[in-house]
Amino acid sequence: MSSIHPSSFSPTGARRALRRGLLSLSLLAAGALGCSAQAADMATLGQQVAKGSDCLSCHAVDHKVVGPAFDAVAARYAGKPGAKQMLMDAVKNGHVGTWGKIPMPPHPQLSQKQLDEVITWVLSLKSAKAAEPKPAAAKTYSYDVAGKTVHLDFPVFEHGSNGKVTKAVFRGYELWNSYCFRCHGVDATGSEYAPDLRKSVLNGMSSQRMTSIAMTGIKAKGMPSWAGFFDPGQLQDIYQYVAARAYKLVAEGTPAQ
Repeated sequence: MSSIHPSSFSPTGARRALRRGLLSLSLLAAGALGCSAQAADMATLGQQVAKGSDCLSCHAVDHKVVGPAFDAVAARYAGKPGAKQMLMDAVKNGHVGTWGKIPMPPHPQLSQKQLDEVITWVLSLKSAKAAEPKPAAAKTYSYDVAGKTVHLDFPVFEHGSNGKVTKAVFRGYELWNSYCFRCHGVDATGSEYAPDLRKSVLNGMSSQRMTSIAMTGIKAKGMPSWAGFFDPGQLQDIYQYVAARAYKLVAEGTPAQ
């Protein structure tokens, strides 16, 4: 059995070995921090790309709009080989089928670098749903119209306002009569060019369905996509105005505000 004689031990050599070991650990730590910082920078850049494109017209971080929530995409593809490139290709070329029947349009204007950044950001997201409290039951607003009671999940009138509509309904009126009226009629009355959306609401069209149609368009019928022009909040306002018109809560003309 071999041994090291005490006389062969060198304090200077030991100190040098210790310094080399500490230097190696420092370099490893710096490399790890550098990789983390680079990933964080990529995620930040990706979020900026998403905001600058039309991504947030159809997607949100933590809930479905037209397309899936980004954190749901991150959860589905976490750790899967080739997922990043597959998602980049889907955004670049368009895709349909994985998350339903509504197609995602292609985005040829995004460079490979931008695609890399935005998908890096999406895949970095973590779902916070498990830590969130359960949402409260949706509030219902009831109105009596011509002897019938109408139940809605949004208010049409400001509380105690004596007939003045909410800011959302009024904004919906303004947006409708600035853009939508050209095909669907002034004050949501319908026209020969496009359907009367009041009837669509009465037949069960939800706010989400209307948002999906508006964001993707209906090419076969000549309706363009409004993704990148309207955001989901604006389309929600438009829906509330149309629903208020459909249930005869708001008359033609400028609503009281």
